Amino acid sequence: MTEPTFGRRAGFQPAPPVLSAVSTIPAGSVPLAPPSGAAELRTACLARLDATLLADATSEQLHIDVERLIADIADEKRIQINGREQRQLAAELVHDMVGLGPLEPLLDDDSITDIMVNGPDKVFVERRGKVVLTAVRFRDISHVANVAQRIAAAVGRRVDESSPMVDARLADGSRVNIIFPPLALNGACISIRKFARRRINFDTIVANGSATAQMARILRLASTARLNIIISGGTGAGKTTLMNALSQTIDEGERIITVEDAAELQLQQPHVVRLETRPSNLEGRGEISQRDLVKNALRMRPDRLIIGEVRGAEAFDMLQAMNTGHDGSMSTIHANTTRDAITRIENMVQMGQPNLPLRAIRTQIVSAVDLIIQLERMRDGIRRISQVTEVIGLEGEVVTLNDIFKFEYEGENPDGSLRGRFIVSHIRPAFWGRLQYFNLDRAWAAAIDDTSAAA
Repeated sequence: MTEPTFGRRAGFQPAPPVLSAVSTIPAGSVPLAPPSGAAELRTACLARLDATLLADATSEQLHIDVERLIADIADEKRIQINGREQRQLAAELVHDMVGLGPLEPLLDDDSITDIMVNGPDKVFVERRGKVVLTAVRFRDISHVANVAQRIAAAVGRRVDESSPMVDARLADGSRVNIIFPPLALNGACISIRKFARRRINFDTIVANGSATAQMARILRLASTARLNIIISGGTGAGKTTLMNALSQTIDEGERIITVEDAAELQLQQPHVVRLETRPSNLEGRGEISQRDLVKNALRMRPDRLIIGEVRGAEAFDMLQAMNTGHDGSMSTIHANTTRDAITRIENMVQMGQPNLPLRAIRTQIVSAVDLIIQLERMRDGIRRISQVTEVIGLEGEVVTLNDIFKFEYEGENPDGSLRGRFIVSHIRPAFWGRLQYFNLDRAWAAAIDDTSAAA
């Protein structure tokens, strides 16, 4: 009588690395149950793996070796496991050893823009602007904590009970926020903002319905003319994506310095210096803030200064940079409208310069900022540029603004998408002289008058 084969050993051809089976299960359905004896197989496999081999092996080779080892152990311990379960277990083990565990399939899915881990049993993702629950699961709370600590350690940071909050990034530039117990009551929470592998340009933005072709032409001209631009919007509105698109118009001969909390900008120019903040150490010393980096960046002979996001007192230094010959500088800010963005900048400047008169702050803003672009993630899931506003000047105590483009809601289409139109202002902008200086005044006027590209 032939001896039964428990592991898939006899003549098996190792499959190439595959996504964990849980990644293909629609949200809300029951996840694929682990095979009987999976915990025993996982423990035995980890015990037999040679740690020295992990450093040199590729992910593909490691997957083949782990799958073969699972087959051997299943035969020895007489654990029934079929080919699909064996591949699934091998993929999970490889992801745990050299990746981010159950999150790896989600990171490989280009349709996902955000990953939100709310403990071991609740993993949400955002697809096409909608947040849905997935069938992905961690083994337990400690499994989530291990993945979170691995992410932080990869960028030289730490997260634990004594330092329970951290901003980090993945190897591809995706932004990560981690919050740990005791602040997070249900275990470690991980929030990942993914970046598309392909470069997002204005053609892609227009194709996605985020802007019209006319707006794209105007924004290209604004960046080429080295206008100082503030990109405003809520969390997840697409501010960094738009900044990356705007940066593609920057001349390759310009020296660009970026300042970020967690480096995520993906500039393609050859002369880019990237600066990133540093948190304090265990003794509470050694912190380098955005304001420290902005001050230092001004001594590094930048042509343009790009600040990933202004959150505090560094707003004053940003305005100083825009006012002292660093034309074409950009930054992002959290605000609901372009008018609110002005108020937010005022408030943040006062955080660093509490005795500065409000009129002096507004004079600085008017002198420094040329254009404010407002982004909004609307209820149909589409991220749209809802306002493009120029900063004209100061009348009395009020900052005067003019909407070059403004989205006007008209209704809802049968497919659930929102219907609207952009109101276009044909008033000559206050920065017309700068457009003339760069010989872009005629191109600007032609783009504003081009009604065929306004749809």
